[in-house]
Parts: sequence; structure tokens; C-alpha cells
Amino acid sequence: MPNARHTHARFWKCALQVNPHSYSSQYRGQEQSLDPLAYANALRDACIKHGVEVVGLADHGNVRTSETLRRVLATEGIIVFPGFEVTSSEKVHWVCLFSEDTKVSKLEGFLWDVGVRDPEDRTRPLNLTGTDLIEKIESLGGFCYAAHVTNASGILKNGLHHLWKHPKLQAAQVPGRVDDLPFQFKKIVQNEDDNYRRTRKIALINASDVATPKDLEKAGASSFIKMTQPCFSSFKMAFKDPQSRVRIEIPDTHYYSQIEEIKIQGGYFDDLSVNISQHMNAIIGGRGTGKSTLLECLRYALDISHKGSDADKQGQQIVQENLGKGGGRVVVRIRSAANHHKHYTVIRRYGEPPRVIDSNGNESHLHPANDLVPRIEIYGQNEIYELARRPEALTHVLDRFQPRRTHELERLDEAYRSLRENGEKLAKAQSQQEHIELRIANVPKLEEQVRQFEEHGLKQKLQIVPLLEKERQLKSRIKEEADRIRTGLERFEEDLPDLVFLSDVALHGLPHANILRRGRTVLEGMSKSLHQKIAEFKEIYRSAEIAITEIDNDLKDALQAEDVDLKKQFAKLPGIAGRTGKEIGHEYQRIVKEIERVRPAQSQLATVKDLVANLKQDRRNLLGEISDLRSERTRAKQETVKQLNERLSGKLRIALRPEGLRHDLRNFLLQLEGVGERKVAWVNDADGLTVFSLVDAINKGKNSLMKRDWGFTSGVAEILSRMTPSQIHELECIDLEDELVIELNVSHTDKNFRPLNRLSTGQQCTAILHLLLLENQDPLVMDQPEDNLDNAFIAGRIVDELRKAKTERQFLFATHNANIPVFGDAEWIGVCEASNDKAQIAENAQGSIDVPEIRDRVANILEGGREAFLQRKEKYGFDYDDQDQAIGTDS
Repeated sequence: MPNARHTHARFWKCALQVNPHSYSSQYRGQEQSLDPLAYANALRDACIKHGVEVVGLADHGNVRTSETLRRVLATEGIIVFPGFEVTSSEKVHWVCLFSEDTKVSKLEGFLWDVGVRDPEDRTRPLNLTGTDLIEKIESLGGFCYAAHVTNASGILKNGLHHLWKHPKLQAAQVPGRVDDLPFQFKKIVQNEDDNYRRTRKIALINASDVATPKDLEKAGASSFIKMTQPCFSSFKMAFKDPQSRVRIEIPDTHYYSQIEEIKIQGGYFDDLSVNISQHMNAIIGGRGTGKSTLLECLRYALDISHKGSDADKQGQQIVQENLGKGGGRVVVRIRSAANHHKHYTVIRRYGEPPRVIDSNGNESHLHPANDLVPRIEIYGQNEIYELARRPEALTHVLDRFQPRRTHELERLDEAYRSLRENGEKLAKAQSQQEHIELRIANVPKLEEQVRQFEEHGLKQKLQIVPLLEKERQLKSRIKEEADRIRTGLERFEEDLPDLVFLSDVALHGLPHANILRRGRTVLEGMSKSLHQKIAEFKEIYRSAEIAITEIDNDLKDALQAEDVDLKKQFAKLPGIAGRTGKEIGHEYQRIVKEIERVRPAQSQLATVKDLVANLKQDRRNLLGEISDLRSERTRAKQETVKQLNERLSGKLRIALRPEGLRHDLRNFLLQLEGVGERKVAWVNDADGLTVFSLVDAINKGKNSLMKRDWGFTSGVAEILSRMTPSQIHELECIDLEDELVIELNVSHTDKNFRPLNRLSTGQQCTAILHLLLLENQDPLVMDQPEDNLDNAFIAGRIVDELRKAKTERQFLFATHNANIPVFGDAEWIGVCEASNDKAQIAENAQGSIDVPEIRDRVANILEGGREAFLQRKEKYGFDYDDQDQAIGTDS
């Protein structure tokens, strides 16, 4: 463990007031049953059992008595900060800790420096005041915290507010949770008491005396300190940012998705392997070192599309240049919140689809983004700005704050699908009705023509003609009826049960397989009996088919004979008005034949009219259902907007414009004849315009359209009123989504809200980023978010939001802005370097800001180096006190 390399910061459990073997008997008056070595071994075992990884040794005025314990703990890999406890002249106690490599002889020198000269009188108050002691320990390179401040020997119990307010006092020990403190102390530690108010809140720790191994079980014995590699320099730096790095209790576990590891094999980042933090991560590096490339490779592996065509084209080019040429592949290890926090590995070789491997090593059907991290958000350079410019995409940002409403969305999709199908069926039925009505409309004319022939005495001579035509219709009907029976038998046979679903293989291992086998037996018996009956029916049909064929042939022959006889009769007819009897006979036969062919359509018309009426009723029902579902969708979004306004009060103001996204309606209207761009300009601004209100006005005519205050001309109203039923059906199928209307407070001190379309690029991105930083169980990945944001906003708003959110969501940023990794306190910082057409993030280039090498690289890359940083500080005229966070001040 001492030599283990840690690449990101995490919380380490620290017991910072552990006492040696002699403490119980000397200071508690308790008999110690263990010898020094046995005590050390027992305490070591207790540390392992209770997860204590860092120990601070603090005997009263003595350091040599702790050496056996120090040696045993260190051998097990437990980091030990040696030190001592002393009493200042105010008779309050202090614990002083030093670097893990400080030798006992040097520690004894430190005791001498603070005034402990008599080994037999180690608890006597020093001549140094608390203020003197704090500054003395700092000069010796140590760390000093106020011990048990609420007890008799503590600075709060003694009312020493001047010590509490000392700017170099960074930590104080309290017993247990802050909420359990007496009111007067709770008010002080929360920095709400004017007499004790500090410029910066003090770090609170639990570090009660550990005098026996059993004492480590107590909650108040330990605290949690965030460090990369547990060491004294990282420990001290943690107290410069206690809000992020010091905890009395470990934060509650939040089950959100995490990208745990990214590997690239081949290409520009060949042999890259990084294990990132579950909280906040930052990739830094000079320009051209591959920061954007790494994020694009991650996006490629997860198969996530870009937000715009330009970004997509650029992203594909980056991946092709840096991954494709080397035949590379990306391997990403993920813990998925959507799948019960299970581990998955995503592998994607360039040019191939992604593969998902489950924790058992099996290939999965799951998609890396859609199924593992369905709400992950990846934004490349300027993609947030693109989002702000696309209202339809911006509205979908709202979906991430709503509980999954899959069932409601499926119902709405199904209703629209049914509406489109209804439109197709209705158009077909209405067309059929029009065709039948057109044919029937000719019958009176045909009957009048027949009467004209009959006036010339042809009725008696050709009375057989309509009878023969009737027989021809009946001849076709006989065959049609037989064919309908055959088709029905075939369909019935196809619908007989397939019992594979109840096979022994399918039932293997089921607890009630015997009952299900009984069901299989019933179905088998039924199927066997029906197969026998179908065979009988088929035989009946075959016999009937033979007879019908014979009848058909006989009738065909008879009709042909009648046709021959008719031709002879036609030849005997007298001519009329210059036409021969033969011509008159054929014309009469044609008209009669047409009348007989149309007569069945008269009975069909009633059926088709009923069908049209039913389809229209179905359509009214579907439109009503769609209206209800859309109202429900809008209501759910309005509730979400209300919650967001409460959470973002003073930052954003959000509203919902129902059916405000009218791009699809605009495009539909442009397809109408005579409609150009100028004639659809009214669409976006028309107040109260919905698809259903527009259809209602169209159905009522031009006058109704003109009464609407929608801003179009009389010519547009005329075009709309002439729309066909099919066009209206198509219009009714347009689903206009609700528009998200966002206003940003552009003032840092007051309320001055401006709508998105009146904001600068940076302000638009600011508004969107406020939404993106709110809760989401899947990661947020961004490439250089600072490109469109000003430093004041990043430092004043974004960093604060990140620090709050990073315990509940994973963030990964590629950035050139020091505010994000430094003030955001990134748990993992990876430094990209490039040489000879190859990029890398070496293992020693990974860690948090508490690692000196990482801190130096951050200063050089993001601040231009220590000298540049200090020179800017001097030019700005800033006066940093010792508590300010300046890069490199601990080196």
C-alpha cells in the first residue's frame, strides 16, 4: 500500500488523535493490560477492521512513546503523521502533527522549540499563547488544530474568540455531528455568531482521543480527508479547501453512472490507460496535445451523435485521423446506474459497431449509450451554443428532469400512428365511395337510353339480353364464394397453435411445468381434431370445386351459344336512323351489360358509407385521445418548469409555450401551392395557434380563418380554405412540441432577466449550462466549456455548482481554464502531452491538485507558470493572506 500509485483523489478515513500504550494509565487512570507491542498490533488490527488508513499520533508532550506504534502501523501500509498534544498558556489543548517521514529526534527538537523541556511535566501549560503556538508550528512545517474545542480544555468552552478567529487556525475538533452540538456552539461552528465570525469558515473534524483499540469504533474518533496519495502535504492542502476535502462523515453514497476507465489501443493515443474519478475530472494540456481527440474517441466508443452537422463532420474527421489510421480501438469500463449499477465494458474498433461486454464476459445486446448511460451528455466545442440556437433541441433538455414517461410517450406515438393509418383508410374508403357514386350516377342515363331502344320495339325482341347479363354476374359470384371459403380454410389452418412455446425445453426448470404441460395436452388435442376437420372441409371444397368448374364450363358454353344466337337476332333487326340492326343490337347489349354490372354497386354503397362514417368516428376519437395525451404531456412539463424555477431562482426564469415549436407546421404549409416564405412568416408569432385550432378554422371556411388574429393575409386564408381532406388529415398528424422559453439574470447583484434571443453568445451558453449542471445520474462530458463563457461566470457560478453537484454526478471536462480544475477541486486531473505524432497521459501526469507535480503542471499550462501568476497578482493589486488559494504556495 505505501508504494501504490493513486491517480485520483478520494476520501481517506483518518484517526488524528491516536495515543500510545502509556496514555490510558497516565492520563485516564486506567490499567493497560497489553504490553507496547501487543497494544500496537491490536490497534493496527482495529485500524484495518474499521477502515482507518491514516493515523495522527498525539501523546501529551511526548513523541518517543509512540515509536513502537508508529513502526507497526507503517509496516501495514497505514500512513502515520507523528506529533504531540500540548497545552497553550490559555490552558487549552492543541494537537500538532508533522510529515510522515519526520524522525523522532526531530520531533523532540520541535517539542523543545515550543517549550516542553521537562519530560516529567509534559502537560504543564506552555509559555506560548495559542496564537504563538499556531504560528510556531506552521514555521516548523507542521499542522496544528484546536483539540476538543467544546470541552473544558477547548477554546470555545473558554470563550477564546480571538483564537477561534485567528486566520491561520484551519481546523477544530468537535465531538460527533454538528447537528448534535449545543446551540451556542453550533451557531459558532456554522459561522453565524458575530463574536466568533471568521472570514473563512473553519474546517471541523472528529478526532477524539484513541487510547484503546476499541476507541476506534466510535464515530467521533475519525474524519475523512480527501487526498490523492495520502501524505502530509496533501493532508495540509485539504484544509485549504475544507468544503470539498474535509468531512466529519463520509458523504452518502449516490448510485449514479460512472466512466471508470478509458483505454485506447492504436492510433494517436496508443497505450493510453486512465482511471478517472467518479466525481470531477479535468483534462488539461497545451493546444494540439489531444484533449479534444480523447473526448471524441470516448464519444465514438459510446456511439453518441453530435448536436449539429458541422460538429458531426469535425468529430468524424478527428476520430478518423487519430484512431482510424492506426486501426485503433477504444475500451471504456462503465458502471451503469440504469442497469442496477453493474459493470460493463464497451469496446469499439474503428469502422466497427460498438460491443458491450457484461461483468461475466458475455457479449450483450445492450447499446452503450441508449441502454447503459441513456442520459449521458457529451458536448464538444461550441455545441452548447448550437443547442441554444436550436429551440427544438433545447426543449428536449427539459426531458432529462422528468421521470421516465415511456408509457405515456408510447401511447401518444401509437395514437399518431393510428391517426395516420386512419387517414389512409379514410382516403381509400372515400375514394371508393366517390367511385361508386360516380358509377351509380350514370344508371339513370343508361336506363333512359334503354327506354329509347325499347320504344322502337326492341324490348320483346331482345328481352333475353338482360337475363344473360344477370347470369354472367351470378356465374362470377359462384366462383368468388367458393374462393372465399378456400381462403378462409387456409387462414384458419395457419392460425392453429404452434406448440413450440410449450416444449419440454421451454418448460425446463419452471416451478409449475406440470400444469403448463396440461395446457399443452389440451392444445394438442384441439389442434389434432381441427386438423382432421380441416381435412374434411378441404375434401368438401375439392368436391364442390369440381362441380363448380363443371357448372362454370356448362354455363360458359350455354352463354356462348346464346351469344351466337343473339348475333343472328341482331342481324334481323331493322335499321334505325342510318344504323344497322347489328349495330343497334350490340349497343343495346353494351348498355344493358353496364347497367347489370353497376347494380351490385348500389348495395355496396351503403356498406362503404357505413365504413366512412365509422372511420370518421374513429378519427374523432383518436383526435380526442391525442388532445388529452398532449395536455398531459404539457402539464407534466409545466410542473417540471415550476420546480426548475424554484431551484434556479435568481439565475434563470423558465416558461413553457404550448405548441410553440412550429417548424414542422411551417414546412407543411410551404408545400401548399402558392405558399412561399413570406406567406408563412406569421406562423412563429401567431398567439394561440395550435394544429387543432387551425384545422377547426380551415373546416369552417375562409371567414372563420380571417376572424383569427394570426396575422396572415386574405390570400393565405383563401389557400388554406381550399385544402383537400387528405391535406387536412396530414396536417392533423403534425405534433407540435412545447417550446422552452428561457431568460437569464444578467446581473450579479440584482434581477435583470433577458430572453435567450437577446443574449450574447456567452450569456446564451451560461443559461444552458445552468440547466446542464442540474441533477442527472449519467455523466456530463464537455470540451472547453469556457470557450463561450467569461471567467467571472465560471468562477462565480459554474464552479460553485460543480462543487455541489459532483458528489451526485460524474463530470469530465477538457479545459484551458484554471478555475474549473482548481476552484472546482477536480479529483482527477490528466495532463495531455504530445511528441512525435503520439499523445499520452502518463501515470505520473494524473492526480489531483494536492500532488506537487500535478500542481506544477497546472500552474505552467493554465497560469503560465508561478512567476506569471504572481506577476498578474501584483499587477491586479490583490493582497492574498495566508489562507488564500494560490497555485504553488505549498511547494
